[in-house]
Amino acid sequence: MKSAATEEPPVPGASTVKTRRFSVSLVWIVPIIAVLVGISLVVHDWMQRGPTIQISFKTGEGLTANKTEVKYRNVVIGHVTTVELSEDQKSVTATVKLNKQAENFTREDSTFWVVRARIGAGGISGIDTLLSGDFIGADAGQSRTRAKSFTGLEMPPPITYGEPGKRFTLRTSDLGSLGIGSPVYYRKISVGQVVSYQLAKDGKSVDIEVFVQSPNDAFVTNNTRFWNASGIDLEAGANGFAVRTESLSSLLVGGIAFRAPQYNPDDQVAAEDNVFELFEDEKTALAPPKGRPQYLALRFDESLRGLKPGAPVEFQGVEIGEVVSVNLDFDAEKRNFPLNVGIVIYPQRLGKAHTKLLKALDHDPNDEERAVRVLGMFVESGLRAQARSGNLLTGQLYISLDFDPKAPKVAFDPTARPISIPTVPGSLEQLQEQFQAMVERINRLPIERIANNLDANLVELRKGLAQFNSRTLPGVQGTLQEVSKTLQSANSTLADDSPQREQLTQTLDELGRMSRSLRELADYLGRNPESLLRGRPKDAPADNLSPSRE
Repeated sequence: MKSAATEEPPVPGASTVKTRRFSVSLVWIVPIIAVLVGISLVVHDWMQRGPTIQISFKTGEGLTANKTEVKYRNVVIGHVTTVELSEDQKSVTATVKLNKQAENFTREDSTFWVVRARIGAGGISGIDTLLSGDFIGADAGQSRTRAKSFTGLEMPPPITYGEPGKRFTLRTSDLGSLGIGSPVYYRKISVGQVVSYQLAKDGKSVDIEVFVQSPNDAFVTNNTRFWNASGIDLEAGANGFAVRTESLSSLLVGGIAFRAPQYNPDDQVAAEDNVFELFEDEKTALAPPKGRPQYLALRFDESLRGLKPGAPVEFQGVEIGEVVSVNLDFDAEKRNFPLNVGIVIYPQRLGKAHTKLLKALDHDPNDEERAVRVLGMFVESGLRAQARSGNLLTGQLYISLDFDPKAPKVAFDPTARPISIPTVPGSLEQLQEQFQAMVERINRLPIERIANNLDANLVELRKGLAQFNSRTLPGVQGTLQEVSKTLQSANSTLADDSPQREQLTQTLDELGRMSRSLRELADYLGRNPESLLRGRPKDAPADNLSPSRE
């Protein structure tokens, strides 16, 4: 043992250093790996996370948080995370989390709608949602501006996925039976559909937007005419019955048809968003251009049953207008009830005749005073209006404008508005007047006196025939018999081969035939004494009235 004196004292300022080894237990390896995997998943999810948008709907029908999907072309591009009422409680806001690949659906003009089973003008859609549940349909827009909030559509848009074609606007007085999805036909083939409609800004018409698919949109030209092809077009007018329909679908959901007139030189394809007029029917649409209308007034002193507004107005067989009003009036001087008929004519429908007329008279169609003078000249030349029967089966009437050289002269008032055209009685009324005049003439005949005289004459005729049969005819027959005996005696004295004998034989034969004819004539007159007045009937046998040729 060392003593305490021999121990060395510690050196001042020096410290003792103790060393340890750092070691990690294997227990912590698994949690560390789990944390690293979790961090990688979070980073990957953050990098793959798409935008979040909000869509406003009127109701939350078919929307369920964390269940309802958002689809494009039936491919899932997102899902609904929450469904909440808006602050004003007038709508429902659905928060949608889109995939990273669906960033294009945040464009400002993107559209969203709820896809569910529907029955509409375009047919039945969304049947698969009865099993899989409702989902939100989407269609990306074209705008470069991005948005976070959208207003969902209540109805699916008819045109989606950027389908090629053109949109056109049709202007009409009312919508009728048309609706979104109503088909558009070209030569009875469906080439498009109605995509929207709205009232015009002035509230006096309806603007209908239609979409015509490519390449059929090339058939829409600047001169194309559109008309309403909905339902059945049954027309019963002065021209008879006409039934027209476009297809079975148009009977149920309505439809629009279009076509250009046959002759269209230098016609060009219409530009997109061009505005057209929507006509009521095909006949009106394809009719020649009406031009400036001219309103005329007619006054009839006869019944015009069968004449209704819309009846055609014709000039020498060419339809140039229609009846617009039929009103009953009262004439205090004549104490009768005339009819005031208003018509509208379109002189331009006369075609080449109208062009030559303007050139020959050096007439400007926009000069109203000049037009009145021209009508006055026509009235002086015999222009008259007449109500004629257009269909005996339906009793429909139409107005005919024609020249009557025998019409009496009438005064023409150029200051009257509308211009008044003189009228003549209708063809049916003229026929009734002629028939009535004939009946009156027959009634004025002394029928009874004529019948009595005729009966007396027949009685006298019968008496004369009886006297002729009882007295005159037997004497004639006796004379003929004596002559025959004389001729036979002379014949016996003549030689067999002498010419006189042959002539005498022929004379005897003629006398025999004459005798038989007289007997037959007497018998016929006895049976038909009136033949002396009426003559021989056409069907009477000629053998009974002429000598026998035996």
